[in-house]
Amino acid sequence: MSAAPFEQVEKEVNPHFEDFLFDWNQKFQLLVGGYGSSKSYHVALKIILKLVEEKRTALVVREVYETIRESCFSLFEEIIEEMELADKIKMVVSPMQIRFPNGSKIIFKGMDKPTKLKSINNVSLIWLEECSEIKYAGFKELIGRLRHPTLPLHMILSTNPVDEGNWTYSHFFIKNKGQSDEVLFLDDEDLYKERTIVVGDTYYHHSTADDNLFLPESYVQELENTKVYDLDLYRVAREGRFGVSGTKVLPKFESMPHDEVMKQINAIRKPIYKAGMDFGFEESHNALLRMAVDDKEKILYIYWEYYSNHKDDPEIFDDLKEFARTKERIKGDSVEPKTIYYLKKKGLNITGAYKPKGSRLQNTKKVKRFHKIICSDKCKNTIRELKSLTYKKDKQGNTIYDEFNIDPHTFSAIWYGLDDYEVVDLKDHKQTYKAIQSLGL
Repeated sequence: MSAAPFEQVEKEVNPHFEDFLFDWNQKFQLLVGGYGSSKSYHVALKIILKLVEEKRTALVVREVYETIRESCFSLFEEIIEEMELADKIKMVVSPMQIRFPNGSKIIFKGMDKPTKLKSINNVSLIWLEECSEIKYAGFKELIGRLRHPTLPLHMILSTNPVDEGNWTYSHFFIKNKGQSDEVLFLDDEDLYKERTIVVGDTYYHHSTADDNLFLPESYVQELENTKVYDLDLYRVAREGRFGVSGTKVLPKFESMPHDEVMKQINAIRKPIYKAGMDFGFEESHNALLRMAVDDKEKILYIYWEYYSNHKDDPEIFDDLKEFARTKERIKGDSVEPKTIYYLKKKGLNITGAYKPKGSRLQNTKKVKRFHKIICSDKCKNTIRELKSLTYKKDKQGNTIYDEFNIDPHTFSAIWYGLDDYEVVDLKDHKQTYKAIQSLGL
């Protein structure tokens, strides 16, 4: 492999990345892969080769600046030493920089210190490492920082695929998946099959640990073992596919064909019908769900949904006129009393749900007590929000049990609809039995 103006250097690389190393035809290059696939290594090598060939300023970014030294910076240092170029390419520790004899340089910044980005000029190449951790607003800010009067501009993004709620999925693959305004850029399933695909001005690359010929077999086996105890982690880490990385809120949630769902509901001896509604306008959404409860088997069925935003109260009522005719009881979000009052005045049988302090956590626990949650495949938004819903974590990595990776409007609708219903599980039965014993009954 040539490294002009240096003497020729031989460097062994993984075959799956050979074409990627020298392909600069697109502005955006997205590398998605599992753990240990060597994508970061080959991005760093690609940047070194480019900056050796022509004078450029490259910017390497992670969400948190302090994580760069032990990741990207040390990776560049490792490659430079392997190529025996340490006497020609200078590593500067403070502030972190890499300087080349031809005037090229690599600078490192963290998105947690955005003011330091403003002084950067003539950056023609940016690498966003672990781009899924960077906020979408930060990504767009960096696009604005990518400018040079003469050189072609390039942005490389590398990441382990997290969940479909992340901006990397909605920006590069499918936006508003499962909704009426869905926009398809690339079906990620096609990328998993083809491994590399070019769409417009974006080069897509997929990799797994199998593509890293230098990886110890013991590491690969550890990835294989995740299939036994964590299928979601296996999908992300071993297969390099978008999925859920974290603790699922509703692991018992599943979808079925609509006809099968209705068949099961009709077979319930005494189904309990419920309807709940969450309100939204700008960023959030209106979500109304029709549900049926099998109280004996402790199964929650979701068989109809209404999902919209940017609609005022009259428009919402116009969409829900049938509820004025059927007089079905709806429990709505009590923080919107004006909307509830308007819909009630127009003929809907709607009241506000009880929302005491701590109700988010209690409502979440209530829904989790169902033995199964079965959703009609016609409820696309409900499936999209709840199938991959995970808990948020704090800075110390502790799970926050009343906060989630997205704002799940359909989950709120379930809470409100079940406002006056309680799922009694085995633990509750034990408490009741103890109470009866204490009374001597």
